[in-house]
Amino acid sequence: MTWSPTASIDTLRLRARVLERLRAFFAERGVLEVETPILSRAATTEPHLASLATRYTGPEFAAGLNCYLHTSPEFPMKRLLAAGTGSIYQICKVFRDNEAGRLHNPEFTMLEWYRLGFDHHRLMEEVAELVADILGKRLARAQPEKLTYREAFRRHCGLDPHTASVNGFAECVRQHGISIPNGMPDHDLDPWRYLLLTHVVEPQLGRGGMTFLHEYPASQAAGARIRGENPPLAERFELYIEGIEIANGFHELGDADEQRERFDHDLVHRRASGLPSVQVDEYFLQSLKDGLPECSGVALGVDRLVMLATGARSIADVIAFPIKRA
Repeated sequence: MTWSPTASIDTLRLRARVLERLRAFFAERGVLEVETPILSRAATTEPHLASLATRYTGPEFAAGLNCYLHTSPEFPMKRLLAAGTGSIYQICKVFRDNEAGRLHNPEFTMLEWYRLGFDHHRLMEEVAELVADILGKRLARAQPEKLTYREAFRRHCGLDPHTASVNGFAECVRQHGISIPNGMPDHDLDPWRYLLLTHVVEPQLGRGGMTFLHEYPASQAAGARIRGENPPLAERFELYIEGIEIANGFHELGDADEQRERFDHDLVHRRASGLPSVQVDEYFLQSLKDGLPECSGVALGVDRLVMLATGARSIADVIAFPIKRA
């Protein structure tokens, strides 16, 4: 049995300096550091994310209480925003089941922050400032690239992801020599979009610098606002560096009724896919009803940022004890 850490001591020292620099970045901008619960009665409803479940059996809940380790601190942080904290950030451990590999560990470190009065474009600028502050000369291309979801698919796949048919997506998949998974839908375009995004588009993004992919299909809005265009677009972005997704940000939805509809849609999808049903976060929905300030927020993977800072190939090289040695 090997008990030693998978990351070198030098890497762990560099990781500590990155965390120190992240905190200094927000201190310089007057953004408040907060802490929120890791354990929650509610779980994420998003079908592509799996929460790790546990159970509390103690005072105040004699019958026991089903709980989940959070996949993101998003909902309680937005409750703090609604309570009047102003702009906030948090560095914390988050947990996702069914995720392990070169770029994944079921327990990982996330930096999440929310800026009052920012739209997603202004937040992209701040994300670029933070990443440049950490990576410095490792970025050969100083100026970040901004590509809409449509531009990226047209450039790398030769099709419009908003208007192409399932047959058009399937033909493009075959042209790129990608095996079509069993059970791909005849009407839902998002699984086809995701297949081409991960296999064809993403590997080309952020080569030599930063690429922000933005203006996603409305069906992939998650917690982002939707602009009523034709087609409607989600005010959402993701940051890629060297083909690796680093951050995911939104111009935040503040409508409690629309957010509940999205939760309900997720739950229907989960049932149809045979996934476990989960409890919706009613505290979060009530905070939206009472009023979320105009803001944008972003979640950034700290482990992946450290990978880029050190040139590491695997997430195991930048954390002390991944799941196999935890």
